[in-house]
Amino acid sequence: MLNRDAFFKKREEPPRRAVNVTPALTGAEPVPETTARDHPAPVAARPPAPATAETAKGSRLIVGPDIKLKGVEITDCDTLVVEGTVEAAMDSRVIQIAERGVFKGTVSIDVAEIRGRFEGELTAREQLIVHASGRLSGKIRYGRIKVEEGGELCGDVARADSTKPQRSAGTLLKPALASD
Repeated sequence: MLNRDAFFKKREEPPRRAVNVTPALTGAEPVPETTARDHPAPVAARPPAPATAETAKGSRLIVGPDIKLKGVEITDCDTLVVEGTVEAAMDSRVIQIAERGVFKGTVSIDVAEIRGRFEGELTAREQLIVHASGRLSGKIRYGRIKVEEGGELCGDVARADSTKPQRSAGTLLKPALASD
């Protein structure tokens, strides 16, 4: 015959710890008596780690695709990411223009990274990076410059501390010619 006790024998479970789920009257957060080791938080509940130190600090403004921002002065913005169209004046740290992004106006910036279009007056105090899809026209000043093959600079182009500008008539400035 079958031994009924063997099939339905109660298994021994580890004792459960009590968890306080009611907030205290003082308004403090509930304090569980268990540790994170006992019940690790789900992966989705954990805050994501910042991708880089640049994105982790400072204020960031993203002008998304199909957004048009016109007639403004942008201040106190550490990083401006342009995916749409911006007509503005800006003095800040970093500007990034995406491939379909367009910026028209005056910019005084530490670092400019251009994948889209820039029209106006640009001063990149530290570094100007022009990717292959980047197009700049107007008065352009830079501390250091990097131009990928295919990137275009048109207008009054010069090193920020230089008095003699390199002029371009809408043609490609090759990296060897553009970097002083």
